[in-house]
Amino acid sequence: MHYTEIMVRYGELSTKGKNKKDFIKQLGKNVRAVLHPFPKLEVKPQRDRLHVALNGEDDQQVIESLKGVFGIENFYPSVRLEKDMAIIKQTALEMVKEQYHDGATFKINTRRQDKHFEYDTNQINNQLGDYILENVPGITVDVKHPDISIRVEIRMNGAFLSSEKIHGAGGLPVGTGGRATMMLSGGIDSPVATYLAMKRGVKIDMIHFYSPPYTGEQALNKAKQLTSVLGKYSGNIQFIQVPFTEIQETIKEKVPEGYLMTIQRRMMLRIAAQITQNRHCTGVFTGEALGQVASQTLESMMAINDVTTMPVLRPLVSMDKTEIIKISKQIKTYDLSILPFEDCCTIFTPPAPKTRPDLAKSRKFEQYIDVEGLMKKAIDNIEITDIKPGEEFLNQNQDVFAELL
Repeated sequence: MHYTEIMVRYGELSTKGKNKKDFIKQLGKNVRAVLHPFPKLEVKPQRDRLHVALNGEDDQQVIESLKGVFGIENFYPSVRLEKDMAIIKQTALEMVKEQYHDGATFKINTRRQDKHFEYDTNQINNQLGDYILENVPGITVDVKHPDISIRVEIRMNGAFLSSEKIHGAGGLPVGTGGRATMMLSGGIDSPVATYLAMKRGVKIDMIHFYSPPYTGEQALNKAKQLTSVLGKYSGNIQFIQVPFTEIQETIKEKVPEGYLMTIQRRMMLRIAAQITQNRHCTGVFTGEALGQVASQTLESMMAINDVTTMPVLRPLVSMDKTEIIKISKQIKTYDLSILPFEDCCTIFTPPAPKTRPDLAKSRKFEQYIDVEGLMKKAIDNIEITDIKPGEEFLNQNQDVFAELL
């Protein structure tokens, strides 16, 4: 069946009050951003639902793109017809036959916006049901748990039929929950944390620290590729790459070995908080999970958080690795995350880092380096890339990456 329109039903945002129109407006903007590769379609947000007129675009590709947009509870790919019962009957029959199997049951569910249409809701249900029973041997009606459900809407501008209900991503439209930054590494955790932040409506800008020549171009491109994959949930994402080589070399030279990681993370958070403030964002997200590695104990988090009063948000804090990996596979970031390109978080790692660093000592050892000067130099040399969903940054000859595509 070739679809002509997709009817989108809102999820959690439908419970909003006076600001509901702002949520719907943002969802419409996000859908347009995600569907930017399809220039002919039209997105029409309305109070009760959002309509996507395909205008000849590939319906299956559009459907796949819509599955990842937060704020959508479910949607119905539909066919627009003339308001003629003979045409409606024939199309409904074709939809049933496409899905029919031995012993299948069906239901007709009609809504009538056009009250001047010659048949009311019950009459439409009965006529279509009778026609299908007459033309599909063995099929029966089940109004509670049908195998096949044909949805009919008689609107002012035509009749719309659908037989598929596709679940969306749920959550809130990205952009309705404020704006924040994410400290994105190349690992498994931070992309999952980004996904969960976006699901609550937060617009995310990525901050990625890189340390050439210790980290290569492939590691940087891996982080950009992860950003591109996550872009399908929100549209374009700003990717901010921060040079970190001089800071890491200075810390390694001047700070006691056990505190290398703590001071390094304090500097990362200081810089991230300053960039966040400069961009008028209101929080910093990280991919930290409590107890997962040495730097993710409560004592370590306290020592690192000490450098800023800005909210530091950790969506994964109580999750175990198995739960995180499960989500990463669902959102298609796992295969990228495990590519063996070392990032700046893994270089200069001491053999015995402090798992419970003392806050007073952390402050003392940080005084061994020029905090303000190093921060300014790093922030003055950031590079910002606007990354669109589906952009490619890694060499497609990489076997794992080729399979992902």
